[in-house]
Amino acid sequence: MFNLSLILEDSARRYANHVAISDGKIEMSYTQLNQQVNRLANALKNIGLISGDKIAMSVPNIIDFPVIYYAVLKLGAIVVPLNILLKKDEILYHLDDSNAKVYFCYSNEETLPIADQCFYAFNKASQCTHFITLDQNIQFVDERIMHYNNFIKSHSNEFTSAQTGADNTAVLVYTSGTTGLPKGAELTHFNLFCNAQLVADLFETSNRDVQLLVLPLFHIFGMTTLMNAGIYRGAKHVLVPRFDPQTIMEIIVQQNITVFAGVPTMYWALLNFHHQQLRDEDISNSLRLCVSGGASLAVKVLQDFQDRFNVQVIEGYGMSEGSPVVTFNDIRLGFKPGSIGLPVWGVDVKIIDQDGNTLPNYETGELVFRGHNVMKGYYNKHTATEEAIENGWMHSGDVAYRDDEGFYFIVDRTKDMIIRGGMNVYSREIEEIMMKHPAISLVAVIGIPDEKLGEEIKAVVVLKEQEEISEDELICWTKDRLAKYKYPRVIHFANALPISATGKILKKELRAADNEKLNK
Repeated sequence: MFNLSLILEDSARRYANHVAISDGKIEMSYTQLNQQVNRLANALKNIGLISGDKIAMSVPNIIDFPVIYYAVLKLGAIVVPLNILLKKDEILYHLDDSNAKVYFCYSNEETLPIADQCFYAFNKASQCTHFITLDQNIQFVDERIMHYNNFIKSHSNEFTSAQTGADNTAVLVYTSGTTGLPKGAELTHFNLFCNAQLVADLFETSNRDVQLLVLPLFHIFGMTTLMNAGIYRGAKHVLVPRFDPQTIMEIIVQQNITVFAGVPTMYWALLNFHHQQLRDEDISNSLRLCVSGGASLAVKVLQDFQDRFNVQVIEGYGMSEGSPVVTFNDIRLGFKPGSIGLPVWGVDVKIIDQDGNTLPNYETGELVFRGHNVMKGYYNKHTATEEAIENGWMHSGDVAYRDDEGFYFIVDRTKDMIIRGGMNVYSREIEEIMMKHPAISLVAVIGIPDEKLGEEIKAVVVLKEQEEISEDELICWTKDRLAKYKYPRVIHFANALPISATGKILKKELRAADNEKLNK
């Protein structure tokens, strides 16, 4: 029997008075964090929740996130973290698909005005019975709604964690994957513990570290490599809900941050920002390690960042279905700029052709992996699971190669997957939404190169006869229906789309045409 929440309970014993989490104003020791988690676990148990129940949350990087996360785990229930940028219909899909019974929502009219979106989805969800708001200023006249502070205030600081099995699902992380609508990857207690442990070893995380958590914790990258790994080792965590280069630089110096992890666009922004009061040396004197993931970091950006701030930046590769870490550059074993590194402990990686044959070094093919990190499967999607995992090998859909020293290099992502600012965006999901517009006959969504974000989203649209709509009007329409990072910023109107003999839209030709324009 094993429960991932044991990492918190163990650190509460070992590092009782050490600061566990801080938002810059409020600090919680490991003892205080564990007690707050216990209060919430008791409150959830009191309303009838049991092991295996799904509990969804739309919560940014604030102190409440780890409290809710570990409370749900202690109960033996399953955490369903949702992207805070999702709109109401997207939230509803996730609540229904996961069969969530409880929904935690944080909203702030100035910074994150999503209360109405969240409540709409909750009200429409088929199995969700309780809505818990983290904002005391929100007023809804509905007996199913509770304010967080009132919900936990009378409950005990003591709680006995559920004895879950190591292979029980702990977290349901939604990913667009390579086909269809978002799918919930079932990550077990064992999946997540092994990944946190190997990352703690890889980063040499200790209770002396102060980690900056600006990577969204609803995403598996920040959740595992920083929060779980840091809690496991008794580190201090400074939570920042929104990335801003000036703020990040100031926090690094003020809080003596030792470990920073971010996506490539964050490194690009920090590299191109010059603080008027702080010197580069002030930041260098604090940081000991920087970590990049989520998308490929341009080698020049990596090297320029290292040169400017005199700190090592290591890159790795992972995916939600891999808990997430699959490979990583390792300071102890060696690293190569531009590489995603070596397979991590306990994970096998190989490059295969279309027939499943292992390819020799330097030949490109699909990267597949197996080990303790491979998800249990996609929730309630048996066919999709069988397609993704063959004989224990998880098919990434990413094209890569291996060099003679065992380092792996990503060549390309799945054709229809767009990586915008480190966030996966699936083109078909956008197309399905856009096809609902009465003026649109056909649409194809592709990724186009962007200096800052890596890729930007472009929609090639064929209008119905006699219909008219401007580019700005269509962008605004999609913006109202899709998360901020998903809607297309570029619209191109065409008379027709290139179609293959089998009726498939040839997106390769659309990308080639766009590249020709850039090269002229």
